Amino acid sequence: MRLFLIKTVLRALAIMPLPVIHGLGCLLGWALTLVPNRLRRHTRANIKRCFPELDKARQRRLVRNSLAETGKAMLETGALWFRPGLQALQLVRRIEGHELVQAALEKGRGVILATPHLGAWEAAGLYGSATFNMTCLYRPLRFPELEELVRSARNRLGADYVPATPGGIRSLCKTLAQGGTVAMLPDQEPQPGAGVFAAFFNTPAWTMTLPARLANRYGAPVIFAWCERLRRGQGYILRFSAAPDEICSRDLKAATRAMNQAIEELVRQCPSQYQWGYRRFRTRPDGNHDFDSGSL
Repeated sequence: MRLFLIKTVLRALAIMPLPVIHGLGCLLGWALTLVPNRLRRHTRANIKRCFPELDKARQRRLVRNSLAETGKAMLETGALWFRPGLQALQLVRRIEGHELVQAALEKGRGVILATPHLGAWEAAGLYGSATFNMTCLYRPLRFPELEELVRSARNRLGADYVPATPGGIRSLCKTLAQGGTVAMLPDQEPQPGAGVFAAFFNTPAWTMTLPARLANRYGAPVIFAWCERLRRGQGYILRFSAAPDEICSRDLKAATRAMNQAIEELVRQCPSQYQWGYRRFRTRPDGNHDFDSGSL
């Protein structure tokens, strides 16, 4: 029943114009601002922690804007998952830096696309699927009945989404060995033993070392990709930018510091579109897991 309702809602959203979808997303975000919920709590705590230079009024404004963008992200998946592939791709109005990926692929060492929780990452994945025929690492959903729905939607333009398991990582290695493209969310918390702590907005964050390890092993460059959501539902701008050389350091702590710093610089370009509701600081060096509490 739950799967049927989710499909019905997403298919209904898919036929709506994007300005309407994003308008409804704003309404959902405003509702999240008014009603106590985990997303609001974590968004408030993370913004308070990461932007101490802002006074409380500006922090509250950023929380409101962030939850509005979260609402858009929730609802735009209908258009990105259920519209015909080429029609969905037309929502990406402009692409910047595509030549960076193309030049890297021509060298035959493969490319590692790092797509943070910034903007419309589903739109970035859709473009990568159609253009680079990539292998993408993802974390399996908590609701197994949705797994087939999500994978078929993401894979429909040629990508191969593989779970964050040893078998999935072997698939990434195979793709890079063949000179192909792989993608992952670099700011997603890794499993125990698969990361190190590195500063993110001046706070230690449990950070994956996989991009650095793959870059070292295959000589593949790391390129950031993120899709900015345009105002009034006008679509998206997809931006590719080269990662700093330090991300490929054999010193994994130095590499993860460089990666988090680069992600932070991207987030500061468009802070309201970062997924602040994600529990980025859940794992703590001292083992305390109550770090996400906080209020504004």
